Amino acid sequence: MALRPKVSNADHSQGNQQADLTIVEYGDYQCPHCAAAHGVLKPMMAELGEQIRFVFRNFPLSEMHPYARPAARAAEAASRQGKFWEMHDRIYEHQDALSTRLLSDLAEQLGVDMEKFRSDLEDEGIEEKIDADFESGMMSGVNGTPTFFVNGQKFDGGAEDLVRMLNENRI
Repeated sequence: MALRPKVSNADHSQGNQQADLTIVEYGDYQCPHCAAAHGVLKPMMAELGEQIRFVFRNFPLSEMHPYARPAARAAEAASRQGKFWEMHDRIYEHQDALSTRLLSDLAEQLGVDMEKFRSDLEDEGIEEKIDADFESGMMSGVNGTPTFFVNGQKFDGGAEDLVRMLNENRI
């Protein structure tokens, strides 16, 4: 199944924005499989980041993970101050202790303007961004997390399989 919509400037991306290879992850901040994937993907990006464009889209499975949506809101609020990836990483690193207080503490540790952060957490635009990510996942056939797309096509496998494929093809 193909990725819909295609990657755009509205997405959170890191690495080489002009890369021939784009990987999109639909993830849930409270999903243990997503945290495990993060532990595999972060070193991959450190090694291959100039050859890859990596995109993260929110896909909170709120019925199973009550802190998935609050964590997504916190990452989006941090994004408004240029700290999305820093918050993204910290949330996964502290996934086992997610709470409203922890999310606030993580933001404070990043040095964001806390008044703006708290205000942004309540902003409807953040909910709309998360909902748009989720809806794009549904349109693209995502039914669990993490789900990956490579150059717009759904990748059947986990993060380890993805890294193995990249290493075998040595992009």
